[in-house]
Amino acid sequence: MNKSDLMRIISVKMEIPYQQAETAVNSFFAAMADGLAEGKRVEIRGFGSFQIREYDGYMGRNPKTGDDVSVAPKIQPFFKAGKEIKNVLNK
Repeated sequence: MNKSDLMRIISVKMEIPYQQAETAVNSFFAAMADGLAEGKRVEIRGFGSFQIREYDGYMGRNPKTGDDVSVAPKIQPFFKAGKEIKNVLNK
């Protein structure tokens, strides 16, 4: 499922115009992104939580040439599934 599929499903299930569903979905994702950008944890009860993890830089190796490569530190989102969604997936 992609974002447009999600908007279409919400539009049909809630019996609202597609544009309203699009606004709702875009607003939801923007709010999540803003929260993560501020360093906050985003928890959706029954689904899971998102948080930011910081990774230190390290020396890697280019597999093609074998040369050492410096990998910069990075910040990435991390998702942890909630108990309810795990139960749905493992029926």
